[in-house]
Amino acid sequence: MSSVKKVCICSICIALCCVLPAAFHAVALGAAFSPLHLPVLLCGLLCGWPYGAFCGIAGPVLSCLVTGMPSAVRLIYMVPELCAYGLFSGFLFHVIRTGRLYGDLYLALVPAMLLGRVAGGAARALFSLYNAEGYSLALWAGSYLVETLPGAILHLAVLPVLVLLLMKARLVPARYGEAAGAPEPV
Repeated sequence: MSSVKKVCICSICIALCCVLPAAFHAVALGAAFSPLHLPVLLCGLLCGWPYGAFCGIAGPVLSCLVTGMPSAVRLIYMVPELCAYGLFSGFLFHVIRTGRLYGDLYLALVPAMLLGRVAGGAARALFSLYNAEGYSLALWAGSYLVETLPGAILHLAVLPVLVLLLMKARLVPARYGEAAGAPEPV
């Protein structure tokens, strides 16, 4: 895929970082489903780790500036988390080749989501030290694993299907199958 196309997809994903949280929060589903994570993970999968990492930084910052979500304080630990999502989803999807698209996607998404939660928890722990707030492994597990479980399930259900649909529509290059050898659309 050309770098121009990657920039365009990355830009769309950054814009979605503003639109999706506003839509989900409007119906009181934002906290449960983590809509900001969807476009960052998607950008990493489609465009690769550099674009995914950039989207993970620029998306939440722009969303904070435009919509006020997340708050500036939450950006301190959300940016490392989302940057890790984009970076690891893009990197792992690039290096993992099982011969099955869904296998590749899940083997990239699950570790990326776990590593992002670790990065966010580490940033939050460092921020807590600075603010003299208490932070523990139990608080991390509660806020990054238990409370985000509906969002993680949504991401694992929606993202592989979305990537497959984009490949079938030939909007992004196919990885396996007869469409993989077909010329890429302009």
